[in-house]
Amino acid sequence: MKLLFDGIDEPGLNTLPVYERRGGYQALRKALTMTPEEVLSDITESSLRGRGGAGFRMGQKASFLPHGDMEKYLVCNADESEPGTFKDRELMQKSPHMLIEGIAIASYAAEINRAFIYIRGEYSHQADILEAAIAEAEQAGYLGQGILGSAHDLNLVLHRGAGAYICGEETGLLDSLEGKRGNPRLKPPFPAIEGLYHGPTLINNVETLATVPTIIRLGGAEYAKIGTETSTGTKVVSVSGDVQRPGNYEIELGIPSRVLIYDLAGGPPEGREVKFWFPGGSSAPVLTKDDLDLPYDFDSMAKAGSMLGSGAIIVVDDSHTVLEVALKLAKFYAHESCGKCVPCREGTNWTVKMLRRIQSGEATPMDLDLMASVQTQIIGNCLCVLGDAMAMPIGSMIEKFRDELEAEIEAARERAATGELEDVIALGVADEHAGPLPVH
Repeated sequence: MKLLFDGIDEPGLNTLPVYERRGGYQALRKALTMTPEEVLSDITESSLRGRGGAGFRMGQKASFLPHGDMEKYLVCNADESEPGTFKDRELMQKSPHMLIEGIAIASYAAEINRAFIYIRGEYSHQADILEAAIAEAEQAGYLGQGILGSAHDLNLVLHRGAGAYICGEETGLLDSLEGKRGNPRLKPPFPAIEGLYHGPTLINNVETLATVPTIIRLGGAEYAKIGTETSTGTKVVSVSGDVQRPGNYEIELGIPSRVLIYDLAGGPPEGREVKFWFPGGSSAPVLTKDDLDLPYDFDSMAKAGSMLGSGAIIVVDDSHTVLEVALKLAKFYAHESCGKCVPCREGTNWTVKMLRRIQSGEATPMDLDLMASVQTQIIGNCLCVLGDAMAMPIGSMIEKFRDELEAEIEAARERAATGELEDVIALGVADEHAGPLPVH
């Protein structure tokens, strides 16, 4: 079933005339004939869960915003920095008006007159496309004062970030949007009560907001029939790593994970098999080949001890060692930590050092117990989940692949003892220049 990706590759879809010809902005016209309460009720009835990572229901989040005559804000989180995730990039690049229409409808439902798109700094091409689309929408009356002759006003501003992973966390994003250093805030108060410029703020991901026009067009009850009871609708999944056809695939939530990895993405290269995989971006605890028949939805991934997250599947085949992937992942999060919280600042760097001890032949099996313990001390003890984003997958690798890591420890100790330490050091230097994960 194609909803977001219906006609996504049609030439010129990023322009207003083509988008309108395909029925664009009709959902906005329909929404403006309804009351804000009716629009919010449709979104709530759809049971749409956030597509950015947390999976919180959009309608419920919007309902937390206070009513009344006050300055409220809508912020679209387009800071797509999670390794393995590239779905929002394609949506913004190929169908920017779908996102703009979703923002306009959501702002009407929540009685908001000021909206921002905070886009990842590296997405300069997509930002240019969005700026052109915003200008088209303003000129056609879909944005600005009195949208389509209604009493609803909406000013939409595109803000370019500067390439910090921490700004994907919603409160770090708000600080950055206000011109400050992107640091996470203490919660409560939550953004719905005190967010951007101290005003009530609704923050949603690109894919979440881009889904809103479809919900209004179909109706909340009809949309809820797609997918599973607790994971409704379709989801754009980014599949990368060791697969033959990496890319974005729109799927109905609840399909077997094996279908995604093997049937759609082609599975690992010939002669290789899946060793483990991240079901929700690099911050998700890993699953093994024994978990490939699990339904791909929020609850099934959680019951398996992982999470659907941003909907990015990273496949690692048996040509890679667990140590190789763990070290790249830990280095990425250590580099991106803002340093505000001690467990994250110290824990991520300490984990990198411990993994390097394994690589250099200095570690013992006891180090694995110590490292696993440190991960548990990080989880839940920071202002945001960046530390957890490293600790959860690293902890799962130690748990699921302890035998391999112990064998790696012994092999590295033997290499060091027999004078092969130069090769080990060379491997470490080469690893310094590698990417965060084996993502195509």
